[in-house]
Amino acid sequence: MVVKKTKVALIRVLTTNDKDLLELHGKKVMSWFPELEVVSRCIPDQPEGIHDDATEQMAVPKVVNLAKEFESEGFDGILISCAGDPAVNELKDVLSIPVVGAGRTTACIALSFNLPIGVLGITGEVPVGMKAVLCDRMIAWTKPSGVTSTLDLMTTTGKLSTLNAVEELKQKGVKVLALACTGMTTIGVAPLIAKETGLIVVDPLKAAAAALWTVLKEGGN
Repeated sequence: MVVKKTKVALIRVLTTNDKDLLELHGKKVMSWFPELEVVSRCIPDQPEGIHDDATEQMAVPKVVNLAKEFESEGFDGILISCAGDPAVNELKDVLSIPVVGAGRTTACIALSFNLPIGVLGITGEVPVGMKAVLCDRMIAWTKPSGVTSTLDLMTTTGKLSTLNAVEELKQKGVKVLALACTGMTTIGVAPLIAKETGLIVVDPLKAAAAALWTVLKEGGN
């Protein structure tokens, strides 16, 4: 018997013409949750993605438009692959299908371990949604030196800088690391951090996918 897969739309906030890069997150989601069929598209004119308030404000209407397009095509749910959760709140008021981002979902999973939490991102501060969820359970946060956009994470220097930043957080007593950029999923750094440091690491894309999978399998939003 052929099992019908649940159709998920994945929105990338990094503009790219590289098909492999565009579809990377979707392929990861399908490897974790084989019941899902993921189609990935990116918003236009943001080659450096979202890395500050200005780029997030630029992205929101683009995400909204793309999400509406996906809904009109009959998708069952939408995953916005960004820890800043751009347009998630706006879309909940206009869509009839579930929509999740990667920020609040990551924070919620990090809280579940009841251990000191650290956040590692690429922006000048912790994403608003994550901060609102974590509150005083977050004991430290940082960003890798020299990393200002998701593109920097894809370099050898960026990856090394990321690992060095994690060590700083561990020295401050962090036991659970919440990654605040889905670009870190792109470079596959979560399992490496866990192996090298012994920390519990919450991957933002996997957190968002797990949340969306849960609500879709329950049949609601």
